[in-house]
Parts: sequence; C-alpha cells; structure tokens
Amino acid sequence: MPATAADIEIHRPYLLRYARLHLANPAQAEDVVQETLLAALEGGERYSGRSTLRTWLTGILKHKIIDQIRRASREQPLVDDERSEAEAVDALFAADGHWREFPQDWDNPETALDNGRFWKAFELCLQRLPARTAQVFRMREVMELPTEDICKALDISATNCWVMLHRARLVLRECLQLTWFDDAPKTK
Repeated sequence: MPATAADIEIHRPYLLRYARLHLANPAQAEDVVQETLLAALEGGERYSGRSTLRTWLTGILKHKIIDQIRRASREQPLVDDERSEAEAVDALFAADGHWREFPQDWDNPETALDNGRFWKAFELCLQRLPARTAQVFRMREVMELPTEDICKALDISATNCWVMLHRARLVLRECLQLTWFDDAPKTK
C-alpha cells in the first residue's frame, strides 16, 4: 500500500530532529527534510511495507543528508584546518610522545550518555573542531557510515579519514575532560 501525504507528514518532526543532529545548519536540515518528504510523496508507490514508514523515510533522509554534505564540501573553500587541528593534538603530548597530563578516569561513561548536559557539552566540543573534521566524526560515529562512503562523499582518502577521526577523538576527549568530566557529579 503506497504511503499517503498524511502518513508521511506525521513523521516530519522526527525527521527534522534527525537531520538537525547530523547537519549543523538548521536551514540545511529543513531543506533535506523537505527533499525527503517530496521524494517520499513522489515515490510513495515504492514503499512496500517491509519496514515501518519511519524507517523507510529515515533511509531516504540519510541519503539526502549525504548529498547535502557532498554539496557543502564541494562549495566550501579550502581552509588550512589541518594546521590548527595538528597544533591542538600536539599540545596534548610531550616531546617524548607521552601524555602531558594523563587523562582522568571518566567513572561511568554510559551514565553520562543519558545526561542532557553531557550532550550540550559534547556539541560545544564538536563545534570547536575544524568543520571538515567534525563532519567526518559525525558521519562515522553518529551516522555510523562506513569509511568508504565517507571518503566518497567528501572526496578524501581512507588514510586522511582515519587521521581526522584520530585527531577528532583526541581533541574531543581533551575538551570533554575540561568541560564535562571535571565538573560532572561523581557516581562512585
């Protein structure tokens, strides 16, 4: 049974939240949701009912988000994000390659994931990353896209992708250490 406009529109708020999670620009998130709804309406007969309507719409939305990321990466001027990122990573280590200050134990990370304040701190830390590095991190760790898809979407090599992910993780860990875990209530 084809999906109707009313059936599809019910899922709009969920799709918008999903898009905003993956795209920093709210206008771009709105655009990809509109494109998703339009594609679903135009291709409603392709909905076979083998999955829920929300799952089908989310699949369409994921492809629209990737298309948007590709467009944005083609239109983005090349900036030397690598230099500031490399400096941030280098600042974490001494000349001999060891941590300047060894990271603290984070008690129970699973508990932090349920905390809204943690997610605000995480988003602030993610915004401190160079735009392209944050984009790679979101695609890999939040959207759970395979490396090949990320490389294809952003026109980067697998090696470059892994380097950006490594740097993102180091910088995020340091930022979260300072903004969240040092201030978070202890659960021991």
